[in-house]
Amino acid sequence: MSTREDILATIRAAASAGPAGNGDDAGRSAGGHGYRTSSGRARAALPGLLAERLSDYRAIVRRAKPDELPDEVNAALTRRGARRIAVPPGLELPGLTEDVEVVAADGLAPDALDALDGVVTGAAVAIAETGTIVLDGAPGQGTRAVTLVPDYHLCIVRSDQIVHMVPEAVARLAPCANHPLTWISGPSATSDIELNRVEGVHGPRTLEVIIVSASAEPPVPGAGQSPTG
Repeated sequence: MSTREDILATIRAAASAGPAGNGDDAGRSAGGHGYRTSSGRARAALPGLLAERLSDYRAIVRRAKPDELPDEVNAALTRRGARRIAVPPGLELPGLTEDVEVVAADGLAPDALDALDGVVTGAAVAIAETGTIVLDGAPGQGTRAVTLVPDYHLCIVRSDQIVHMVPEAVARLAPCANHPLTWISGPSATSDIELNRVEGVHGPRTLEVIIVSASAEPPVPGAGQSPTG
C-alpha cells in the first residue's frame, strides 16, 4: 500500500467511525462523528467569557445595562475623540451628544468612509469560546466596507446574541448563509513580517465592544481597559 492509499484509508476509517461511546454524547451531532454542536455552559456565564476572550485579543471591552448604553456609547466616542461616525440603517443610537455628527453609512465610497472617525454597528451573533463577533449585513450592521475601512469600530452586542461555541453560531447564521459574513476576533492585526505585530492592516486598528446585559454580572479581569503593549 502506498503512502497516499494509507492516508486515505485512515481518513475513511475515521469518517465512518461512530462516537467514542464514553457516555458523554450530550450536545453531539447525530452524524456519527461525535462533533459537539452545543454545550451545557450556563448562559449567564457567556458575556463574561466573551469579554475575557475579546480582551485577550486586545479589544476594548465595556459592559452596560440597557439603560446605561447611551452613556457608554457617548463615553466611548469621547475617549476616542470621534466626532463624525458612520451608523448603518437600522441601528438606533438615542442620546448621542451634540458633538457627534452621525453620517448615514449606506452607499458611502471607501474614501468617504476612510475620512470618518469611526463606525458604530450592532452584531448578528458573538461566540464566547473564541471571542468572535459575526456580522451578517442585516439592518444595524452595514456592509463589509463600513466595518473594514474606518480605523475605529464600536460594536454593540446584546447578551442574548452570545453563544458558547462555533457550531451554535453557525446554526443561528444558517438563514443568511448565502450573505457575506464578517467574522471579527479583535482588531485587525498581522505578524507576517518578522513576527512583528502590526495592527490596522486588513481592517480597524481599534475594536471596542459594549456588551449589553440585562443584569449586572461579575467584572472580568482586563475588561473595560484599553489594550496595552
